[in-house]
Amino acid sequence: MRRAIVTTSIHPPSAALRRFAELDGWELIVVGDQRTPHETYRDLRCRYLSPEDQERDHPELSAAIGWNTIQRRNLGFVVAFRAGAEMIATVDDDNLPADDWGVEVIVGREVDVECWSAASAVFDPLSVTNHPELWHRGFPVQMLSEKNRLTSLGVQRRRVLVQANLWNGDPDVDAIGRIAYRPSVELVVEGYFASVQVSPFNSQNTILHRDAFPSYCVLPFVGRMDDIWASYLFQHEHPKSVVYGPPTVFQERNPQDVARNLEDEMLGYRKTAEFVVNLDDPARFLPPETLRFLDVYRRAFD
Repeated sequence: MRRAIVTTSIHPPSAALRRFAELDGWELIVVGDQRTPHETYRDLRCRYLSPEDQERDHPELSAAIGWNTIQRRNLGFVVAFRAGAEMIATVDDDNLPADDWGVEVIVGREVDVECWSAASAVFDPLSVTNHPELWHRGFPVQMLSEKNRLTSLGVQRRRVLVQANLWNGDPDVDAIGRIAYRPSVELVVEGYFASVQVSPFNSQNTILHRDAFPSYCVLPFVGRMDDIWASYLFQHEHPKSVVYGPPTVFQERNPQDVARNLEDEMLGYRKTAEFVVNLDDPARFLPPETLRFLDVYRRAFD
């Protein structure tokens, strides 16, 4: 069974990417960008997609995404899918994999998991961890007051298309949470869990079955809602297919400007609460450039 790990980077190979590159049974695909030091990837055990490779093999998709953006990783998804990968992981270059990363993969299987229902329209996966005061990036801030009002629905069976494993270290919370709490965490959860509601998942430590494509992507032209809004749209097409798992990476976050992050998340603060209850009409919320990307992206899998 072929398995691929897809990422992007504008840096030389990080300690995290070097670990991912050495994992048995996984092929690392690194999608380069214009600012990536391409020559530093020659000695890494990976498939490196240079800008020239991308423009030659996928000119329409490359143009629809644009340059100098993390959404270039969509090209890696297409390449992995076309190569026959049954499992495709999406990771970030500042997330160090634990020794058990990728050992237990449940995508493509039917599994019994603890299911939850929240009082809000969206389930926050951090609500059932030992840090319920935090919230996942992209959770609607208008729903924070009721996010931890949960009801256990007991064990339910799910066919898993997305295994959204969590993360230790500098967690993926939004800029408001990072400014308010400056968190560094060691998350504790009881096995795998899910919800009957839509819930945010990101693109930093997530394993997907090939059946998730082309429904899954990361959206360009929507700031830091790129993977989050994409996760909501995916669940509208594939309800009850996402399962969360224990942390399997430690994030040593690349240097970032939190104020800039806040600006890039503004679309989510303003619109996500409305977006999640209108998933059947995404054109109301997505810019024309994003809609064009979606059309080109889906055709790339034909």
